[in-house]
Amino acid sequence: MSFEKVVFVAADGSEAEKALQELTERYGQNIPENADVIVALGGDGFILEALHDYMDLRVPIFGMHRGTIGFLMNHYSANALTERLNKAKEVTLHPLRMIAETANGESREALAINEVAMLRETRQAAKLRIHVDGRERLPELICDGALISTPAGSSAYNLSVHGPVLPLGANVLALTPISAFRPRRWRGAILPHTARVTFEVKEPDKRPVSAVADREEVRQVTNITVSEDRNMAITLLFDPEHNLDERILAEQFQP
Repeated sequence: MSFEKVVFVAADGSEAEKALQELTERYGQNIPENADVIVALGGDGFILEALHDYMDLRVPIFGMHRGTIGFLMNHYSANALTERLNKAKEVTLHPLRMIAETANGESREALAINEVAMLRETRQAAKLRIHVDGRERLPELICDGALISTPAGSSAYNLSVHGPVLPLGANVLALTPISAFRPRRWRGAILPHTARVTFEVKEPDKRPVSAVADREEVRQVTNITVSEDRNMAITLLFDPEHNLDERILAEQFQP
């Protein structure tokens, strides 16, 4: 694929804004609707924002690190950008679709590229009942919360709560508890990517829970269903020497 029409977007911050100016002066600027590729300048948080903002355009996104955390980013250089884009390797991701029902009867949907997390809202621990594909698998999990992670997001929040790092292309999802109190020794599960997981909030009035799909939060939920949306495809571009598969594998050997 030839990447001739490039759109540059940047996070707030001096480094990202300086890079935006440098790149647009050298390569010009287009509008997203006509773009062959979007180049995102910032950190991991910003590229996730860009992926959500431009998801419907189905345009590949190439991130360059001009922010804080750069796990999903390529190194920054203003030189030979067209050549880099044409040599880049594609990674296709499928987001999670969350359907959350609230205490007032409202139903909300959101997509998550990294994870969907259920989190307690007060000092009271959450109580969750978990079903997988319609079958009850855990009648009661007393915890601070729980999350379902994609392989691309498994090295983020999921890893910080001791969940497994998942290789890309493994076609699995990670279901990980957050500070589980009972059952104390339950460490979570690895599920097929086709799984449909439902969380039922027990005692929602006494123990309110919020559901967070990447950047969208729904408070006082009573029932949350999460499944992979195979109809949505997101394409990330990586320099061959900085491919995401290698980064995810290397993350498992970090001290």
